Amino acid sequence: MKRDVTLRLILGDQLNAQHSWFEKVRKDTIYTLMEVRQETDYVKHHIQKIAGFFSAMRHFGAALSRRGHRVMYLRLDDPHNEQSFELNLIRIIKEQHVDRFEYMQPDEYRLDIQLADIASRLTVPTAVVDTEHFLTSRSDVARHFKGKKRYLMESFYRFMRKRYDILMDDGKPMGGKWNYDHSNRNRYDGVVPIPAATVFDNDVSDIVTMIHRCGVPNFGEIDPKKFIWPVTRDQALSQLATFIDKRLPHFGTYQDAMTAGSWSLFHSLLSFGLNTKMLHPTEVIRAAITRAQATSGATVSVEQLEGFVRQILGWREYMRGIYWSHMPAYATMNHFNHKADLPDFYWTADTRMNCMRTAISQSLAHAYAHHIQRLMITGNFALLAGVHPNEVDSWYLGVYIDAVQWVEIVNTLGMSQFADGGMVATKPYVSSANYIHKMSDYCDDCHYQWRKNTGDRSCPFNSFYWAFLHRHRQKLANNPRVAMMFRTWDRMKDDKQRELLTQANNYQAALKAL
Repeated sequence: MKRDVTLRLILGDQLNAQHSWFEKVRKDTIYTLMEVRQETDYVKHHIQKIAGFFSAMRHFGAALSRRGHRVMYLRLDDPHNEQSFELNLIRIIKEQHVDRFEYMQPDEYRLDIQLADIASRLTVPTAVVDTEHFLTSRSDVARHFKGKKRYLMESFYRFMRKRYDILMDDGKPMGGKWNYDHSNRNRYDGVVPIPAATVFDNDVSDIVTMIHRCGVPNFGEIDPKKFIWPVTRDQALSQLATFIDKRLPHFGTYQDAMTAGSWSLFHSLLSFGLNTKMLHPTEVIRAAITRAQATSGATVSVEQLEGFVRQILGWREYMRGIYWSHMPAYATMNHFNHKADLPDFYWTADTRMNCMRTAISQSLAHAYAHHIQRLMITGNFALLAGVHPNEVDSWYLGVYIDAVQWVEIVNTLGMSQFADGGMVATKPYVSSANYIHKMSDYCDDCHYQWRKNTGDRSCPFNSFYWAFLHRHRQKLANNPRVAMMFRTWDRMKDDKQRELLTQANNYQAALKAL
């Protein structure tokens, strides 16, 4: 008797080996993974991002096969590859006599719409299942803030702590405080040695060769024989263990610090493993808490632990909730009506601003920068310079190994560029050179002088900062978090204000040459 055949699609960021789909081996079920041009070409990607996703997908497919599952894997250069999910699915369904199609709920809006549309037009019954990865549903954030004018991450974070009983002590926050952010804003002082980055020597030469041969648009650097990011669950777990052992004890203290001497500092580097779902957020949080409990807080203090848990349990889930609450309109927001082009040096690092050169060089070399480099260096400059938020968004989505739209676009348009007008951030995250000097050593070897506001070799961040506030005063005047800066501006003499605005205009005219 003929058994019905089910085809199940696995996307490149759905590599969850613990998913219930894979509990039983079913000979009547085919799993398919596809490398397609529709995913490589919708934005220009870093070569490491393309190679990383393809390598992780290939390893995942191979692991499923070893467990006895039926797997159809389509490589980018497969002659039967139609380069789109729809055409490939139609062909496979016909050739394999498929009776039913199933897929996991996509995390990107465009794929959610596309796959739902494809499923509605297929000639076989279809079903969609949860990815079994996140700790919230798509609608939890919107439901939590229903009827309220503002969304505040801190409120949602506390709700999540209580909901999952994480870092709680008899209904109260462990250590007596919900948030230790004020303890986690230190400049790196050189006292604690920075551990070597947890990287791997994965050989992705065949993938890189294929990418170039197929003419896939890309940028950035890669050593094909020593690809540094995890491409298997075992590697991701190894990276997690190393972070817990060597980096977590000082993570919180230096999480906002920047130094030219290290591209990774004490950061976990787990975002690629998490965003591909090789790691589950619960196991990451539990590993950190277990380490802290094992030493009764002597090695991993509550300040370090809370700062890390907040990023996973709070911020990550919150960003996803904002995304699903406001897409697709969110992608078009431009609160300040910024229109400038993204300067060419974002793609080359060819700039005399040492902070920008360092952060961009690191991004091109490793497909990674930590959150303060993204927010207060590259993002800060783009916002001050009036770059169109969609151009900033495309760059962030393409350059970083961990950039999938559900988390990247909200961080970029909302947190970094304030394009949503304050839906995510309570103020625009802009600063002069003073903040950069305070939190980094970037200013030490810079062509520009961080203390200088105007004139030859004055730091562009300084005049741009005041010009930004002046330009957008009408939209920001009622924001209490920037009121002090407007008072400072108002106390300046007229000639000083004119000097700053003239300097900013001169730099704006020469933006690409800074």
